Amino acid sequence: MLLLIVLCQGVMDQPYPAPYLIVMTMKPLIMPRRALLAGLALAGCAEARAPMGPVVTRPAVLDDALVMADGLRLPLHAWRPDGPPRAVMLALHGMNEYGRSFAEDAAPWFTAAGVALYAYDQRGFGGAAPRGVWPGHDTLAQDAITAAGLMRARHPGLPVFMMGESMGGAVLVLAGSKAPMADGLVLSAPALRGRASLAWQARLMLETLNALTPGLALSSSAPVFRPTDNLDAWRRWSRDPQLIKATRVDAVAGLVDLMDAATAALPRFTAPALVLYGAKDELVPPKPIRLALGQLPRGAAQRVAFYPEGHHMLLRDLGGAAVAGDILAWMADRDAPLPSGADRAAATWLGSA
Repeated sequence: MLLLIVLCQGVMDQPYPAPYLIVMTMKPLIMPRRALLAGLALAGCAEARAPMGPVVTRPAVLDDALVMADGLRLPLHAWRPDGPPRAVMLALHGMNEYGRSFAEDAAPWFTAAGVALYAYDQRGFGGAAPRGVWPGHDTLAQDAITAAGLMRARHPGLPVFMMGESMGGAVLVLAGSKAPMADGLVLSAPALRGRASLAWQARLMLETLNALTPGLALSSSAPVFRPTDNLDAWRRWSRDPQLIKATRVDAVAGLVDLMDAATAALPRFTAPALVLYGAKDELVPPKPIRLALGQLPRGAAQRVAFYPEGHHMLLRDLGGAAVAGDILAWMADRDAPLPSGADRAAATWLGSA
């Protein structure tokens, strides 16, 4: 006897060639009933959350970690230019990735331009404890606000920018709607699709699994989507043991909560921002992105870049150098045309809606 499991294609960000059995689009994956029941029997019945704890220390930046107010260490990865930096970029990774997997391939483009690039492992990901347990979207947002302040303190007088991919982009929208953080925010394929954008079957499946087996860790061995056209990088990162390859159901529910919260925060998001999106993104569909862009405040210093050949992991695509060039140009002058012409492509794309 077989059971159809809904495949989530849009929640997972990491470049593992096999996406996960979770809930978003309605692409079926078949699993033998015996294997499913065995997994359900072993799964924890209690939902797990690991929000920020009580204040026990002053936040600090160390050479290899950011220390949050509750004492939790978030591993910090850094790439610095040869000479004094002219600006700082702090990067936030996507779901199930960690700081180095997101930023390392793009680091030479930034450091060559005199930008000090940092990336930290968000709570529950990479080397940040508790691994695999969702911390809650308010905690992730507060960590981002704290991290921005720590970067400013480390590099006084320098402009500080922040860049988030997918889940990281949603965290920046939520955090940026709460407090001013940086001189500019880059949102790369931001995960801005709430529950309302999901099919009712997907919402029902997620609610049911989260109620019955929130601790069930789901994974798949069937390749379904391609997050980048850079297959060498995709395969290389897929072997990294720091990436999470089996995701708890309650972590997926938490991610959807984050997307809901970030989407609701869009009308209050007035920070200077550059939103990046690729036409070949198979994880974040174009319709929710268009709707999200329509909710941004009128008159805010926010721009859109559209890449006709771009995938979800734009900075890891074969065309990633052009994306990095656009980001660097925007950091230098937020009003100047982007070198690749992606701003003009965005105007055409949005005008065709």
